[in-house]
Amino acid sequence: MSGHHISSAKFLWGIGAALFFLTFITVAVTWIEIPSPWNVVVAIGIASLKAMIVVSFFMNLWWDSKFNVMMFIFSILFFLLLIGITLLDTLFRNDPIPMF
Repeated sequence: MSGHHISSAKFLWGIGAALFFLTFITVAVTWIEIPSPWNVVVAIGIASLKAMIVVSFFMNLWWDSKFNVMMFIFSILFFLLLIGITLLDTLFRNDPIPMF
């Protein structure tokens, strides 16, 4: 690529408005009674969407080289692998002292 991408103020204000709208949606979802495991899934889904918008446009990953995008995706996968290994250890271990 030749040079850096410069976003217009109008575009950045639009992205900011989208993030504000998604924040409002996050709060509005708390007003709705969603069954127990799904309320966390919805909240994490909205938070992930907001994080992807920030990474893509405010951090200019959308216009950056594909190598940086690949490194970002691999870092997320590596983080999920570490969380998965930790959960395999903690979820399936026996209690040394039984609960009364």
